[in-house]
Amino acid sequence: MNVPAALDVDLGSPVTSEEHGHCPVTDVLRRVGDKWSVLIVVLLGQEPRHYNELHRSVEGISRRILTRTLRNLERDGLVTRTVHPTVPATVEYALSSLGASLLIPVSALAEWGVEHGQDIENARGQYDARPPGGNENSADSRAASAAGGELARPPRTVTAR
Repeated sequence: MNVPAALDVDLGSPVTSEEHGHCPVTDVLRRVGDKWSVLIVVLLGQEPRHYNELHRSVEGISRRILTRTLRNLERDGLVTRTVHPTVPATVEYALSSLGASLLIPVSALAEWGVEHGQDIENARGQYDARPPGGNENSADSRAASAAGGELARPPRTVTAR
């Protein structure tokens, strides 16, 4: 498999939790991997918006979560917050130049998702249709059979963020 040069690094074995915690890629993925941040970044990439505009634009987000998401994005330097001295005060959120630069990789990820979404759905269907114990041709299944045992599929849990 051809790994891009930026990813072709020696991660060591094992990767320690401290190394993982200080990894800039992990840090970025924590931010954009939550349920709402990418959506907020995309909306602000279209145009700056007031808080209530954002709240109306994102179905299902609570005010508390929107506030927390905006604060985290602002803390990371991706979003700017401007308070306008009106009565009542109005607050406008916009992407910073750093946040705008995130639109390029987010767009690439979106394109990849559109291109491969059906492949992922097909793979999930094949996985879910397998009998308990998984793929009978896998190395783990062969090892379990050789040992006289059977691999049990771990229970699947789904959690919403």
